[in-house]
Amino acid sequence: MVNHLANPERRKAFLSDTVALILFFTTTGIVNERFIAGMTWDQVFQARLTGAVLMVPVARPYGLWRDFLMKRASDARLSQLLWDSLALVSFQVPIYGLIIASTGASGAGLLWGILGATVMMLFLGRPYGAFLNWVRTLFGLPPGGERPMSLNIGKYSEK
Repeated sequence: MVNHLANPERRKAFLSDTVALILFFTTTGIVNERFIAGMTWDQVFQARLTGAVLMVPVARPYGLWRDFLMKRASDARLSQLLWDSLALVSFQVPIYGLIIASTGASGAGLLWGILGATVMMLFLGRPYGAFLNWVRTLFGLPPGGERPMSLNIGKYSEK
């Protein structure tokens, strides 16, 4: 088995996507879980711990999924907004539902939590996409969606 993280560019891509996902969604998750889903602070804490652990293996696959979908977006703001939102909702809402269900949300709280996360992610898709691109630039990587990053790992400096 090949260790893809041995490649410094792949490692930077993994780290940038992971840092962005953890920072952004720990903050927004707390707001949703406490004030929309009505979870206790203990449940929120458990959900965020679980979420952080789960974000590590899914951050890079999400980044690649987003890049794949964003290649379909035009330069128009509405197109960017729609594709970023679609990417986030389609990938993250199912995972989020499992996280809050596993940490105690049930019944109406679970339903409201999932619905709240869906609405939040529809609105947060583009802000998160912009944040992810910004974090990637901090790591010396190009923003996603322009070229498939997975195919250009050694070519970041050409951009």
